[in-house]
Amino acid sequence: MTEQVILESTPLNALDRCDRCGAQAYVRAILLSGGQLLFCAHHAKAYAQGLKPVVATIQDESENLVAKAAK
Repeated sequence: MTEQVILESTPLNALDRCDRCGAQAYVRAILLSGGQLLFCAHHAKAYAQGLKPVVATIQDESENLVAKAAK
């Protein structure tokens, strides 16, 4: 349980990569089994429905894409 709290409070950064395509990850899915998956915004949306039954928590930082575009 402690590991999950630490992961949820840790912001994603440029070193975190999408497990599907390798792009920068903006979404972290903490699985019920204790593992995690990282996704770019595109793949997070694509797999959202399928993840619902197996995910305990989703950390979505995709709003950072808008902030980057505004700079």
